[in-house]
Amino acid sequence: MGLWNSYVLRLARRRWRFRAFRKRRELKPVVNRTGIIGRHDILVFSTLRNERVRLPYFLQYYRDMGVNHFLFVDNDSDDGSREYLIEQSDCSVWTTKASYKRSRFGVDWLNWLQTRYGHNHWCLVVDPDEFLVYPFCDTRSIRALTDWLDASSIRSFGAMLLDMYPKGRLDAQPYREGTDPFEIANWFDSGNYTIQRNHRFGNLWIQGGPRARAFFPQEPERAPALNKIPLVKWHRHYTYTSSTHMLLPRGLNLVYDEWGGEKASGCLLHAKFLDTFTRKSAEELTRRQHYANSHEYRAYAAGLKDDPDLWCKWSEKYINWRQLEILGLMSKGNWA
Repeated sequence: MGLWNSYVLRLARRRWRFRAFRKRRELKPVVNRTGIIGRHDILVFSTLRNERVRLPYFLQYYRDMGVNHFLFVDNDSDDGSREYLIEQSDCSVWTTKASYKRSRFGVDWLNWLQTRYGHNHWCLVVDPDEFLVYPFCDTRSIRALTDWLDASSIRSFGAMLLDMYPKGRLDAQPYREGTDPFEIANWFDSGNYTIQRNHRFGNLWIQGGPRARAFFPQEPERAPALNKIPLVKWHRHYTYTSSTHMLLPRGLNLVYDEWGGEKASGCLLHAKFLDTFTRKSAEELTRRQHYANSHEYRAYAAGLKDDPDLWCKWSEKYINWRQLEILGLMSKGNWA
């Protein structure tokens, strides 16, 4: 990377940090329990709107994994999400009626909260429909992973977003609060992925899966990005630049060796495609608060109108993380 690009990225990092500082005024604390956060606690940061039905399982999943505290930005929910989170003793909640789009899709809000409360903590940034799977997650807590990352002087951990879906119509089986969504959405695409190197930021850009083949078959380059860097040993000078797809400083994006390779990585199982999806898509299409004038949700609406079924003959049923490693979708690297 040239000196000029390094200089430009340093300026960009300062700009995004200052923007997050200004956007802090849009956040109103509802309940702030950050005073109980311990020095070595692992934190989850998340932005949400109307996700009440998902929250019980989401919280339990990450509590069982070893997360100590949750920091939420509620973007004007009206389904009881905020009220439910207020009752949780390990949650701190901020609310805002400000534009999700003008906060760079929540990135500014979470950048500020991480700057304020995440410094020197391992921070996991996930949506309420994203569930981290990492090597040995069936037998080792997330603290075992972060301890190993600390010992290896690794400050960021990559994970590919893996879209999960049911066999048959998305609306065939209703999702019930508190249940495991992957009892319903337990299929995924084992292939059909493209990888490119983003030379400016150093990260890999991954696209494909069921959303590319079902909703963007003629324009696969417009399909959502699947590369994520959700787990970071945060420093107040860091900043996410585009969702959790990439960060600054640039070195935090080097979470894979060339074309996947040897570094340990995980997957984010994505429970978007349940019976709640059609209603959620209609709401977000009306709000128009998502990227590129909500072109993704317009594609969803068109693709689901006649046949809301993502399963195909190449679909693979999910078993465990070892299956994902065998398929090359994640790696335990040299963590034994």
